[in-house]
Amino acid sequence: MNNNNFIIPHEGKIKKEDRQRQKKHKSAILWFTGLSGSGKSTLAHAVEEKLFEMGIHTYVLDGDNIRTGLNKDLGFSAEDREENIRRIGEVAKLFVDAGIITLTAFISPYKKDRELVRNLVDKDEFIEIYVKCPLEVCEQRDVKGLYEKARKGIIKNFTGIDDPYEEPENPEIVVETDKETLKESVDKIINYLKEKGHLQI
Repeated sequence: MNNNNFIIPHEGKIKKEDRQRQKKHKSAILWFTGLSGSGKSTLAHAVEEKLFEMGIHTYVLDGDNIRTGLNKDLGFSAEDREENIRRIGEVAKLFVDAGIITLTAFISPYKKDRELVRNLVDKDEFIEIYVKCPLEVCEQRDVKGLYEKARKGIIKNFTGIDDPYEEPENPEIVVETDKETLKESVDKIINYLKEKGHLQI
């Protein structure tokens, strides 16, 4: 018997809109996707710093605080990658409900998994940011030597080598970290949020 049949959600009086009004800005998921070494985490944290300076309530979810905690039981098979993104999406959805702009930095190589997260939240609350960078540049930046190990077969299921990366077809924002400075990329994202009205109520 499915125990979920006995779960009855309890609706509180405080809603997402109330929390947003308290914080004086809208909440959303900024979903940074791209190859390993493309600069996702660096960019996500730089954007968070800028938003923090502006008085915006934020939080970054990335491998450091997800893969070492909530998802430490998952590997890197296609099935585990799917479950990894599903869990991250559900956590990010809770942060959006809390009125927080949530920045997630994960390779998230499969389109269907990213689309699943998009469908968890309201329209305009999922902002896909394609951190675009050529594979050869990502390999040159690889201080941990992960690409080298993948090419030698030491690491299996490595995205871009023996596992596919499905590029976003219609992302809200594209940043090219091999062509743009970090500041230019940050400014592009901040300007998008301003233009779309995310930074105020």
